[in-house]
Amino acid sequence: MVIGRHFEPLQTIGRNAMLKRLVQTMLLLAGALFLSQAAAQDYPAKPIRLIVPNTPGGAMDIAARLTGPKMTESLGQPIVVEYRVGAGGVVGANHAAQAAPDGYTLIMVFDSFTTNPYLFKDVKYDPVKDFAPISLVVKGTQVLVAHPGLGVRNLGQFIELAKGKGNGLNFATAGPGTSSRFSMELFRMTTGIDPTTVHYKGGGALINALVGGEVPVSIVTMGVVYQHIKGGRLLPLAVTSASKSALLPEVPTVGESYPGFEAQSWLGLLAPAATPHPVVDMLYRAMSKALAAAEVRQKFQ
Repeated sequence: MVIGRHFEPLQTIGRNAMLKRLVQTMLLLAGALFLSQAAAQDYPAKPIRLIVPNTPGGAMDIAARLTGPKMTESLGQPIVVEYRVGAGGVVGANHAAQAAPDGYTLIMVFDSFTTNPYLFKDVKYDPVKDFAPISLVVKGTQVLVAHPGLGVRNLGQFIELAKGKGNGLNFATAGPGTSSRFSMELFRMTTGIDPTTVHYKGGGALINALVGGEVPVSIVTMGVVYQHIKGGRLLPLAVTSASKSALLPEVPTVGESYPGFEAQSWLGLLAPAATPHPVVDMLYRAMSKALAAAEVRQKFQ
């Protein structure tokens, strides 16, 4: 038996241990906040890399090159576009997910970024856990377009032709897992047509094929084909949004003939997870200012 030694009650020991852990946690949080604020004060101190995981010439590339210079004006450091193309954007997203979360590596993504993990085997990222969202860049109406050589002038004529040709009609997309592919599948199921799908490696290659008459029809983002429509190189048959487009007010919606149909694409800007919140906020403000610029808004419209 030990005599004369003081023993603290178990309740006191428990409270002291809990208090110690609480103080340690508060110190860690305070340290993290200090480091985060310090990082934001010095940010950006060098050029910022913007990964574009799709081919040049498509909607994503156009959006990156429109907003990048405006963000540069706000941040005081250049936004450098870097192409990392492959597997419907998976290659670029995998790379961005593993980059240092310091605000110097960003990525622009399509809506397909969220569905790729269910479609491709080599996806190494979790779209929720591995990225910090910065901003929605654009939400765009898509349009069903045909080459003039197809010989149709409206949606009704196209559906009649497509049902007559069956899989003898080619329908192009920007690649497996892209919004143009998903919109095409929704359109196919809604209308009952059964064309043969032809995949291209990105929006740029798809547009070149359409304009050149290599393929007769596709559903694509409005901004990418608008000038070709105005130039008569492609014919708009219908828009996929719930309401008509202000750019093409004379063109009907698919939903007018097939109630309930709606399909739109979007682009977003992300950073690797754990990027300091003040840095994310700074990037959000820079992107918001870029999107509010009159010349950028005009070109997006």
